[in-house]
This record gives sequence, C-alpha cells and structure tokens, in this order.
Amino acid sequence: MLPTPDLSHLKQADYNHVYEPSEDTFLFLDAFEDDQKYLETLKPAISLEIGSGSGCVTAFVGKILGESSCLKLCTDINPRAARATVATVRQNKLTADVVETSLVEGLLPRLKGKIDLMYFNPPYVLTPSEDVGSRTIEASWAGGIDGREVIDQFLPFVKDLLSPKGAFYLVVIEENKPEEICNILHQDGFDSAKIRTRAAGRERLHILKFTRRTAPEDKH
Repeated sequence: MLPTPDLSHLKQADYNHVYEPSEDTFLFLDAFEDDQKYLETLKPAISLEIGSGSGCVTAFVGKILGESSCLKLCTDINPRAARATVATVRQNKLTADVVETSLVEGLLPRLKGKIDLMYFNPPYVLTPSEDVGSRTIEASWAGGIDGREVIDQFLPFVKDLLSPKGAFYLVVIEENKPEEICNILHQDGFDSAKIRTRAAGRERLHILKFTRRTAPEDKH
C-alpha cells in the first residue's frame, strides 16, 4: 500500500482557503493505487491535474510514476491552491509545473493531443448557478445545476488534450448523472468504466475512467 502524501506543511489556516483532502480525494488515491500497474505500463510523458487544490493527488501519482519519467502539470483557479500544490510536491520531494488558470485555459493549442494522463476532482456539489466561478475555496465545490456546470464546461477539452493512448479520470457523485457524462464522451470516441464507488455520508462517489476507442481522426 502506498502511503498518503505528506501534507504536514499545510495547517488549518491553509484549509480555510484551500480544499482539504476528504473522502473524494482518498477515493481518487485508492483508484490510482488500483490502477498502479496500468499507469506504470502507460508510462505517461505528460500528466495533468485540473483543480489540484492541496496537491495531494498529484503527489500521490508522482510517487507511482517516479520523479524522472513524467512531466507533471497542474492547474487551479485559486491562487492559494496553486501555491499549496507547489508546496506539497516539494514537501514530497517531487516536482510539478503549476499554472494558475481556469480549467485548461492557456494550455491549448500547445498541448493538443499530448496529455497521456489527465485527472479531475471537479466542483460537483449542487448549488445555484451564481455560486459557480469563484477564485476562492468555493471554486473547489460549487458545481451549479446538477453539480454539472463546471464538468460540462470541461468535457469538450478531453478530446482535444488527451493523447491517443491517454486516460482521463473523473470524480462524480450520483446526482451529476454519471451515465449521461459517459454518453457525452462516448460521442467523442471514448470508452468509459466506473472503477471505484464509495458512500460518503449522503453522497455516493464514483471514479470514472475514460480511454479512446481508437486514435483520433485527422480532421485537416
């Protein structure tokens, strides 16, 4: 069993501004540990975490992949979260490039089709639409109608960013209508699997995994 990344450098004052690792985070870690052999075989050259928060998940993935084999990229719209991610990867003797941005803004077209491993624990909580779009800790959980507004904003980027061999992992709850999400990405050429499920209070968490059915078509 791989150890949880060292987060001792982050204090409660930090978690007033940055999402504190919780059941969804640890379910993500469990899913990646389950898929350790797959990830080692995948040998991603570039990985990307969207909404890295504390940096816990990227640090865990970094331990699986090894420090020299993969360029680890992270994004977060919250500047405090971006700084926390930098501190966490350093605390765990790893490196990552962290970009303060909304979702993947600024990464395309340079990284089109180049991400071998992509993962996102999105804001999935059902909230009023006006709660979406914050640059503070609310950005980590406020998902708008059906908890899907940020997820739906991101889904079109999956086909653009993911490499032919790439894999995309997504955290959702039942209220996000995971089957509908799978159908949307199926239309973009992706197979899907629900690889981990866990009850967390009144929420039922799922980890969805997406891979391309075939190499992307050349549309030029």
